[in-house]
Parts: sequence; structure tokens; C-alpha cells
Amino acid sequence: MIYNFDLGEKTILVTGGYGYLGKAIAESLLFHNAKVIVLGRSIEKFKNAFKENEFLNSTLLFQNCDISKTESIKSAFLEISKNHSISVLVNNAFYSSGQSPEKMEDKDWENGIDGSLNSVFRAIREIIPYFKSSTGGKIINVSSMYGVVAPDFSVYEDSPNFLNPPHYGAAKAGVIQLTKYYASYLGKYNVNVNTVTPGPFPSESVQQDERFVKALADKTCLNRIGKPNDLGGIFTFLSSDAANFITGQNIVVDGGWTIK
Repeated sequence: MIYNFDLGEKTILVTGGYGYLGKAIAESLLFHNAKVIVLGRSIEKFKNAFKENEFLNSTLLFQNCDISKTESIKSAFLEISKNHSISVLVNNAFYSSGQSPEKMEDKDWENGIDGSLNSVFRAIREIIPYFKSSTGGKIINVSSMYGVVAPDFSVYEDSPNFLNPPHYGAAKAGVIQLTKYYASYLGKYNVNVNTVTPGPFPSESVQQDERFVKALADKTCLNRIGKPNDLGGIFTFLSSDAANFITGQNIVVDGGWTIK
């Protein structure tokens, strides 16, 4: 048998799936025939993001979920499981506050770690019973190049408003290790756990600063920033049966930033 990238038998949950990168992930999965359920706090943002998508309300659905709250995650997974067999969980959503490396308050540090690392742990913990009671599943966690390398602070000298905060990379490095931990723990249940690590994918608003975008692009081997569609393919691959023997890995999509 030759495995392909068709996802027609799969129901895939994407947290934060209506954001800048989350939307591209969801659309790639939809294109390859998956049923995609976007988890988030705002159905209005979901509808606005996908208002022109042909799959809306058929194979593209919304489920209210606040990843900062365990009970909300539990409730969301339970509600989804009433009508769907969950195949893949993509932990894409995050939240944070604070920025300064020297003046960040404890509450902002804790909030950043909670939003980028603890929230991923909560979602993994709560999905385990569903995968153990079925034939297995897949978990894809989203990290960052700053979970692999430290920022080059010269990139931010002319654009201090975009400075990457200290808790972000610390939490994203934790996501990579958490992936390895659960890949080892869940392997016997036929659950694959992998990380995707995006590189420079500045949002549309950040891209208004052309000098900053050039500084980011110059750090890559391909001399450009990432586009949302550059990211969708790896999630399709890792969600598919073609990736059934891949687990515990961190796949970096950064245009070569981290090899320099």
C-alpha cells in the first residue's frame, strides 16, 4: 500500500485556526479533504476569516474553546466527540503579555508561559483519553524558531515594538521537549506527537514595516519571509498516513534561518 496525503477519513482540530497562520493550516487540511473543526473564543472572527470558504458549515466547523481553562477544553472535546471521531489535534493557539527583557513583571512572564506552553500541555492531557479509546491519533504542536535559537537583537534595533519577549522562546523550547516526552509516552497507544517550528512569518500588520521585513528576510537562506501557504503543507503531511512512522520530531519551516 502506498500512503498519500488524502485526509478524507480524518477529523482534525485546530486551536486558533482563524488566525494569520492558523487559517492557512486549516485551509490546507480542508483542501486535502479533512473535516476541520476550529477551536477558538470568537465565532465572529471564525466566520469573518472563512466567510468566502466553500467548506464553511460542511467540513469546516467551529467549536468554542478557551485554551486558558481546562474545563473549557474538556467541554469542547466532549462536545466534538459526540458527533466526530477525533483524528488529529493541532495545538496552534497561544496568548501572552509583556515584552521587556528587563522590566517584565511576574504576571506577564507567567501569562506568557501559560499561553505558549501550559495551554499545550492542557490540550494534550485532555485529548489522551479519546486517542487511547480509539485506534490512536496524531498531535501536532506549534513551536517557533525562537524555541531553537536566540533572537538576533540587531534585527529589532530599528523596530523595538516588535521585540520578541523572553518568555516566548522559553515556552516554545518547552513545547519541543513536551512533544518528545509525549511521543515517548503515547507511542504504545499508536499516537504520533510532533512539532512544527515556523520561522519568520510576520503578520500583515507587521509587514507594513518594510525595513523590518527586509531585516527578517536577510536572516534566511532564501532571502524572504515566510508566507502563510508555506506552512500548510507540513501540517497536511504530518496529519496524513504518510507520516505514520514519524514521531517526536521537530520540523523547522524557516527558510533556513536556524542553520546559519
